[in-house]
Amino acid sequence: KHSRHGWGRALLVGAGLASTVVLMGAEISYYEEALPSTMNPLFARTMVDFRSHELVFDRLFYRSAITNELKSRLVQSFERMEGGQSLKLVLKEGIKWHDGKKFGPEDICFTVDAMLDPGTPSPIAKGYREAITGCQVLNKENAAVVSFVKPYHEPRERVAFSVLPKHAFQGTAVSPDLDFSSRPVGTGPMKGSKGRREVKFTAFGNGHHNAKIDVLSQAEGGDPFVQVRTVLNEGVQGVISVSPPLRPEIAASDDVALKSYDLRSWWFIALNTNSPALSNVKVRQAIDHTIDRNKLRELTIGVDPADTNPPCEFVSGPFVQSSPYYNRSVKVRPNADRTKAGQLMTEAGASQQAGRWILGGQAVTLRIGMNAPLDSEAQDLLNQIGNQLQEGGFDRQVFRIAQDEWTMQSVTGRHVDKYDALIGKWSFGVVEDVNSMFHTRTEDGQGSLNIFNYSNAEVDSILQRFDAARTDTEAQDAYHALHEFLAEDLPYIFLWKLDTKSAWRNEVRNNTISPYFYFTEFDGWSL
Repeated sequence: KHSRHGWGRALLVGAGLASTVVLMGAEISYYEEALPSTMNPLFARTMVDFRSHELVFDRLFYRSAITNELKSRLVQSFERMEGGQSLKLVLKEGIKWHDGKKFGPEDICFTVDAMLDPGTPSPIAKGYREAITGCQVLNKENAAVVSFVKPYHEPRERVAFSVLPKHAFQGTAVSPDLDFSSRPVGTGPMKGSKGRREVKFTAFGNGHHNAKIDVLSQAEGGDPFVQVRTVLNEGVQGVISVSPPLRPEIAASDDVALKSYDLRSWWFIALNTNSPALSNVKVRQAIDHTIDRNKLRELTIGVDPADTNPPCEFVSGPFVQSSPYYNRSVKVRPNADRTKAGQLMTEAGASQQAGRWILGGQAVTLRIGMNAPLDSEAQDLLNQIGNQLQEGGFDRQVFRIAQDEWTMQSVTGRHVDKYDALIGKWSFGVVEDVNSMFHTRTEDGQGSLNIFNYSNAEVDSILQRFDAARTDTEAQDAYHALHEFLAEDLPYIFLWKLDTKSAWRNEVRNNTISPYFYFTEFDGWSL
């Protein structure tokens, strides 16, 4: 039988007087949205990267997919020091790297030093540089002490990075083009190797991991319909993301199950408050009342208006509804209100001529860009939003933005002069910290993901309250206030959280899927 089913095979020799039994291990194949751009977690850019790296590397701390508790497979014990401004980590014994070398505190500190090194061009490191100042090895205690720029109410959240092996690099200035990016060395449950057409993962026994799947093969999916047909016909065992229109076919199968995958992501339309028209908050509010979210998700995701449990839920601020930071007193606007939109535009000083809004003697024209890969999840979303705005009296031009340009240009504030609105989504791991998206951009690195360089003193003050929080309650109070303020000031129009579904054949057992990172609990998977 084929090895992916984990069955044995008997070879009879001669007249049957002797036999050789060849035991074949459990093997799983699955479709990803694409192949990972890199196998070095310092240079992760896509969700495919994060999911792939979770198999090969251990993060210092992670949240349990079952209890949401902060846990670690590498740390035996920890101690908050200096009121939370440093964290002492005593490591577990007996852990090895995939090349057989011993794992130790010098690897923790090397990873920190590599992220802090300006010669490491890492987007991941940028976030940690804003929180971490250094690391000290305590060899006698098999421990490392990580220091922070300020006390944190939960410092373990700030060290949820993947740990790299010091011995695999020549220095702390780590380059993305090293061999390590295709043949990495980690401490995770699987060894990984990236080829041109697939990524192969093989189990690696360790003191803190015991994977029950021997081989895991990742291939690029391509056509979503073909992916679904292949998993139904046993060509693969899993599909990471099944688009909503194709889910009923999976749901009707007795052999394949839909599994929820919480990306902790929310979709948005960022508005350029530096544009002449959009600098007026009443114009931004008018656009919000022009957008009909119910119609949008019906036309782009295929949501049945009568569905009591739709695959996406509306959000009124920069958090998903399951987040403790979500302010439930701020209500969503599921339907358009063109009368209210017209009232707001009139208050902003605009007038309508032949169905078009004129402000300052010019038609209000919106240049709208969208992260192109989102089209596979919400088909034709860019045009549908453009159509609604056009019907509401706003002229529009629409543009699809390639993933690389989106990552390098759009979300880093380099498209302020090019677009008036950008459609995208944010996803969150252990830390739901939105300060970098809404804080005024500064030379010391604040506001690093502020798409249109939005700046508001009240928002900056609220974000400072969050930074200064020493308890969960203080942090929640600050972000509840942020949610309420942003829902009125509208640097973003908040759309929804889309429920992501994976498909896995029933012979894949105990396949707990972790929010955002996916394979965190892979040791429990079996075939």
